Amino acid sequence: MGHEVVAEVWRGDFLESVHHGTVVATDASGAPVLSVGRPGDVAFPRSSNKPLQALAMLRSGLDLDGELLALACSSHSGEDFHVAGALRILAAAGLTEDALQCTPDLPIGEAARTRHLAAGLPAAPKYMNCSGKHAAMLATCVANGWSTADYLDPAHPLQVATRETIEDVTGEPVTEVGVDGCGAPIFALTLTGLARAFGRLASAPEGTLEHRVAAAMNAHPQWVGGTGRDVTELMNALPGVIAKDGAEGVYAVGLPTGEGVALKIADGSSRARAVVVIAVLKRLGVDVSAVEGLATVPVLGHGRAVGAVKPSLALAS
Repeated sequence: MGHEVVAEVWRGDFLESVHHGTVVATDASGAPVLSVGRPGDVAFPRSSNKPLQALAMLRSGLDLDGELLALACSSHSGEDFHVAGALRILAAAGLTEDALQCTPDLPIGEAARTRHLAAGLPAAPKYMNCSGKHAAMLATCVANGWSTADYLDPAHPLQVATRETIEDVTGEPVTEVGVDGCGAPIFALTLTGLARAFGRLASAPEGTLEHRVAAAMNAHPQWVGGTGRDVTELMNALPGVIAKDGAEGVYAVGLPTGEGVALKIADGSSRARAVVVIAVLKRLGVDVSAVEGLATVPVLGHGRAVGAVKPSLALAS
């Protein structure tokens, strides 16, 4: 309720469908400067929360940098280097993949999944897109002498610290706690708070833990998503920008100028997310020419493009 049309699905000259959603952009002070829908309503950010969870781990003493810290922020595609990276995090903490409590799964990247199935390999926690985050959570527990058996309990010190960090960087209290697809606690926020937090991370001064998270994502976008992923393409093309996709139609972006963007597609579809993000970045004056291919998504007829998913007129104007 309260969502507005943010994307249109055109088949030729015929408007076939629409996607409703909520979008907000915040300025460097964290105040909203653009909003569509009801950005003050709470939502589960899903995997868009991961950079904030990684910040909480660093604040709790986790010692990760570079590609492995980017992996802790990721919903990775399950490519070989992603899986190997998660195992490296565990090994450095004296753990094996048996410690992972994320849901057994197959790689989400199409090419990686095809290779996996062709090899006859089973689903396993290490292939799940959240295994980097879970490995980092376990490493944080080891660094603090906390139990690893119950690290997914919302009352565990790790999850308490995560909630406190999220409340700090978003500037608002967590009002709901749920269980994410991977089994970890997920903390509900307003989209305004999520946008504010991403702007703060992306613009944080060098030497801060917030900057450490953003720098890892900036330098290693392939580790945050993977081959062919729009979130990876966006960060590759726009220096200093951090971006993170989430399930159920969520997307968040932080700009080095301190501005932030967050959105949720109401029906949970992923196909309109990047289209809407690019439209909002254009409205903020960001040069997105290097990622113009993300500005629309083709609608196919008999295997060829006969239309496109486009931002609504309200966002494109």
